[in-house]
Amino acid sequence: MDTQATKQITPEQFALLGITDIAYVKPVTGEAGEQLFGIYAADGRQVGVMADRDVAFAAVRQNELEPVSVH
Repeated sequence: MDTQATKQITPEQFALLGITDIAYVKPVTGEAGEQLFGIYAADGRQVGVMADRDVAFAAVRQNELEPVSVH
């Protein structure tokens, strides 16, 4: 990758990197205080919530994306 080109990338362009390849899974707290797992697109948009981390990862893979854990 051209390092000069990456220095000129805008925040908006950076947010779109991986949008068709990656989904992030991170713990979130539900309305009743329970721990859930949010699924987020590479641009930070929440696209789903699952009760179980493994199910969240499976849902991401089922949609042909690579899951990445965020703590």
